[in-house]
Amino acid sequence: MLLGEFRHTLDSKGRVFVPSRWREELGDGVVISKGLESCLYVMTPDHFTTYAERVSARALENRPAREYARMLYSGSQEEHVDKQGRVTVPSSLREHAGLTREVVLIGVNDRAEIWDKEAWENYRGHLNSDYEGIAEELES
Repeated sequence: MLLGEFRHTLDSKGRVFVPSRWREELGDGVVISKGLESCLYVMTPDHFTTYAERVSARALENRPAREYARMLYSGSQEEHVDKQGRVTVPSSLREHAGLTREVVLIGVNDRAEIWDKEAWENYRGHLNSDYEGIAEELES
């Protein structure tokens, strides 16, 4: 399970450190893909395959699923975690998420997300203001 929030900087080659406590869970290879709400998803190849199969199962008959599948596959890259624990975030994905030098990696159970620091702080601030309301809505 991936948990926590970690602040890092992208180096000049677009690499970011993967938190050491996540490295065993994620392994040496990850898939980085376009996420929702202007973030990037980071998953193990096995988890990405399971996720993509669910999308693809609906893609033949369902136009929104086809369109999402196209964006998912075309916006995903396999990357390797190097010996120093860094992973390269491809420039097209950095652009999609609006990543600047300062980024935040958050654990979301079975995936990690990479956010631009300012975007994450704005998003989290909005959610914090209604955290209880969101929980109550999930209960109903």
